[in-house]
Amino acid sequence: MIGVSVLGSTGSIGAHALDVLERNTERFEVVALSAAHRADVLLQQCLRFRPRYAVLADSGAAERLAGQFRQKGLETELLVGEAGLERVATLPEVECVIAGIVGAAGLVPTLGAARHGKRILLANKEALVMAGELMLETARDNGAVLLPVDSEHNAIFQCLPEQFGEGLERVGVTEIVLTASGGPFRDRPLTELAGVTPEQACAHPNWQMGRKISVDSATMMNKGLEVIEACWLFAARADQLSVLLHRESIVHSLVRFKDGSLLAQMGNPDMRTPIAHALGWPQRIDAGVEPLDLATAGSLTFEPVDTTRFPCLRIAFEALDRGGTAPVALNAANEVAVQAFLDGKLRFDRIHEIIARTLADSAIQTGHTLESVLGADRDARRRAAEHVTHYAEVDAA
Repeated sequence: MIGVSVLGSTGSIGAHALDVLERNTERFEVVALSAAHRADVLLQQCLRFRPRYAVLADSGAAERLAGQFRQKGLETELLVGEAGLERVATLPEVECVIAGIVGAAGLVPTLGAARHGKRILLANKEALVMAGELMLETARDNGAVLLPVDSEHNAIFQCLPEQFGEGLERVGVTEIVLTASGGPFRDRPLTELAGVTPEQACAHPNWQMGRKISVDSATMMNKGLEVIEACWLFAARADQLSVLLHRESIVHSLVRFKDGSLLAQMGNPDMRTPIAHALGWPQRIDAGVEPLDLATAGSLTFEPVDTTRFPCLRIAFEALDRGGTAPVALNAANEVAVQAFLDGKLRFDRIHEIIARTLADSAIQTGHTLESVLGADRDARRRAAEHVTHYAEVDAA
């Protein structure tokens, strides 16, 4: 029986992962669950899976949740905050950690899992965007295994030869192509983007996702972060990566070879497929996903990405080119700007401006220690918050 910790169990990735785990109870035991603030959802998950541990990041709600555990007769031990997250990511009885926490908050526990040699199902792209070198070095030194859960990276992983770690050129790979749906505003006139609402931005045409990543899809910053993540996961250079707009979200990514071949991984847009692949790898397990029927899928379309419409993708490539802590600043500024938009404090079309200005203002460091990464993150968040305030005042005038 494989013990599993699900970090971010109340989010979209976590919910999909629990669905797959419940279909494969003969192989997996849910040892720990964690949530940031959704205590009521976490309670229901604990009643359903009876884990040994649960973590709530919100210390203010922890006392009430502990009382509910006692009232319901749950023997689950409730832990609180970052220390609790790191503990359940490093438990001896846990072999597999599903890193589903969104944003920079997932870095430290994911790094802890790598330090303890866990099998890490990586949905938290920010861990590699912020600290790719440190994460890979820690995993390598401690025998941890990183398996990508993002649909694009999982697709690439499935298409690459097993020996890709020896170098893409050595295994005949000439290009990695990430696909992007374009989100809900791919055809909307640019002049209308200033007035879009959080509800509109979160209404993704193909995928069911959380609010933050839905906005990232609408700006295509998610693709920019995925490009940076792919460089670390697959030892790729920026010039070996490209992005195609693929509206149907059926081809999840492609790998091009020097003999002219182009391999693609296809499937219905359902996150349970990559989660099940990573959980079962190198075997295949039941995901509960409806098989793709090519006879009824219709046509598949591919288009180049217009970076005038999606400037966040261009900015992400610029951060990748600068290197050092530039991707840290990129991610931090994006998180601040997206949250301000979701809170009604910033126009949608200002998000990329906040990110660009923060990158321009930030002092880029070359160090890759956890301290330098977290320091760059704090500095960029402060600068981004100042830019949000500025733009809010300008737009209100």
